[in-house]
Amino acid sequence: MHSKLSTNLIVFFGLVTNMIFSQKGNDTILFINGNSVITTITDTTNGLISFINLKKSKKIKTVDNDRIFSITNSKGEEIVYVYDTLIGNELTVDEMRYYIRGEQDARKVIKGRGGFWTNLLLSAGAGTTGSFLTPIAPFAVAGLLGLPKVKIEEETVSNPEYLNHDTYKMGYEHEGRRKRKIKALFGGCIGLAVGLGTFAILKANGYRILNYLGN
Repeated sequence: MHSKLSTNLIVFFGLVTNMIFSQKGNDTILFINGNSVITTITDTTNGLISFINLKKSKKIKTVDNDRIFSITNSKGEEIVYVYDTLIGNELTVDEMRYYIRGEQDARKVIKGRGGFWTNLLLSAGAGTTGSFLTPIAPFAVAGLLGLPKVKIEEETVSNPEYLNHDTYKMGYEHEGRRKRKIKALFGGCIGLAVGLGTFAILKANGYRILNYLGN
């Protein structure tokens, strides 16, 4: 009786443990853009990788191998990225690894708040004029804010040795500019909506900013 109970308990805890690990996933996919996901891979054929999307009711998601750098599990890391200049992969595996680390460090520290508020205010001001060129403002400002070089502060680098690699700096700067543009564009869209709303209210009350400025 005691032996049977012990066996049942072992089976029970085994099932519970299996459920926990299946929910958390046992594969880590590292993407070229620096993002990573812990999941369970279901298929790796035809140049595609299918895995369980744990954030969306465990639906299966499929991506091209070209978007993935590596897959890590209990067996170790398997490199999916292929160095091949003919298909545009001009960085070696090691160079790409440093590039990805640069992206990851930049993503952690660059918030883009300055670009967000700058574009919000400028686009809001443009929106109040009611000009037909107004919708261009958020995109133009976001583009300009993405031009300045991203300065890499040593204290933001996860490992100072990375600064010896040009591809790390490339990844850091690329992600930094991308994040600044996205945040700036988001702020610009909000500002544009506020500005156009203000313009509509002013117009309904017989006021127009452009007419006022013209006088």
